[in-house]
Amino acid sequence: GYLYVDVTRLIRKYRLSEGYDKKRKTKLIDVKKLNAALVKEIRLHSKEKGMVIDSHLSHYLPRKLVDVCVVTKCALPVLQRRLKKRHYSSSKIRENLDSEIFGICLNEAKEKGHRVNVVDTTKGIKRASLSPFF
Repeated sequence: GYLYVDVTRLIRKYRLSEGYDKKRKTKLIDVKKLNAALVKEIRLHSKEKGMVIDSHLSHYLPRKLVDVCVVTKCALPVLQRRLKKRHYSSSKIRENLDSEIFGICLNEAKEKGHRVNVVDTTKGIKRASLSPFF
């Protein structure tokens, strides 16, 4: 095992939320402050075998601190169904679908110079499917 870091919990732990976007129904996060908190966590747990940082923002970390950036993708109808099940608003679903269509996270990770591996989660995800990346 790897140490699992849930960025949502980290945001609460370090009180990184700088407000709330009512229209998008999401917290506003300063990426620089989030990175500082993540770097602190990485250094705090540097003796661990490794870490998995679970977030759609983790690709903003400096390349030197990241061995591999795993970006998930999903068929649009499946993604839409999953987001509806989470009770996302239609505008938030549209935003997520647009992000998937244009490969926003993948492109941003590549722009940061990360070694990127893509995992298709359309049919779900199993630990075994991630093992080649770590």
